[in-house]
Amino acid sequence: MPNPLVALLAGAIITGFTVLLFWPDRGLFWRWQHTRRLTERVLIEDALKYIHKRDVLKEYPCLQSIAGVLNITVDHAAVLLQRMQEHELVEIRADGGITILPSGREYALRVIRTHRLWERYLADETGFSELDWHTQAERLEHELTEEEVEALSAQLGYPTHDPHGDPIPTTDGEVVFHNGQPLTSMPIDTPFYIVHIEDEPEVVYAQLVAEGLHPGMEVRLTGVLPQRVRLWAGGDEHVLAPIVAINISVLPFPENGIAADDEACKRLSNLTPGQRAQVISLSPALRGVQRRRLMDLGILRGTEITAEFSKGPGKLTAYRVRGALVALREEQAELINVQCLEEKVPV
Repeated sequence: MPNPLVALLAGAIITGFTVLLFWPDRGLFWRWQHTRRLTERVLIEDALKYIHKRDVLKEYPCLQSIAGVLNITVDHAAVLLQRMQEHELVEIRADGGITILPSGREYALRVIRTHRLWERYLADETGFSELDWHTQAERLEHELTEEEVEALSAQLGYPTHDPHGDPIPTTDGEVVFHNGQPLTSMPIDTPFYIVHIEDEPEVVYAQLVAEGLHPGMEVRLTGVLPQRVRLWAGGDEHVLAPIVAINISVLPFPENGIAADDEACKRLSNLTPGQRAQVISLSPALRGVQRRRLMDLGILRGTEITAEFSKGPGKLTAYRVRGALVALREEQAELINVQCLEEKVPV
């Protein structure tokens, strides 16, 4: 005859295990179901982004390319696409090609909007490096509701472009493209300004970041050869492989626009003690806390600044801003574009 105590204990263990597995919302089974659904949603959203990107380029992805981008098997990709077709997000044609449908395009643009708003947030409000923005945004883009996305946009002041120059779709799905052209197709020794830096693939973007290139910067081609492209930007010469340089998109300066490297325009770091200048702009590369600090100090467009004294190359320089002395490092002053008002003032 079974021991009643053992039977009671066994029943309690079975009951506890059942509760652990199937407790509504918190049980292991339901958590597994939630994780599986979340993973599927993330894969669908990533697939829609990829299909939409190919559609913009007038290219049509295939099953194998989608599997490769999502890093899943072809069989898994086929199941995923079947589900997307059932929800009328895509159409799988008789020839095997995949076409995004209006509802799929709308869904993709919502994800792209969230991604680029996150990149803007990471650039302006955090200390993440440029090389981390895209990766972090890839993870975060799946986590917000539509209401939270709109709150994020409002917090950032409704930006129109991400820090790479990509347009941020509006809530209505409208996209204003930058219309930039590849730098490598532009004429030699003509001033242009960068409107877009491609952030994929990562290895190419890392080279552009290492060169200090960013949207808003003036750039001039000085030479194009099959093996290398020479350009002048930010007061320095840069030598890039053509496969890297082609990821820079530019536009000509508007009529009556002022080029940042014009003779009458200099970076604040170029001023010598006694020179007076007026701020033209803050570089787009000046972001986050550092940008806000300079603006709080009164370094805004139109502000007059006088270089007072320096502690030597690469060291701190004191500038008079709105009657107060402000000490800036050389790398900070290089990101402030100014126009000289006169050569010297008494010191």
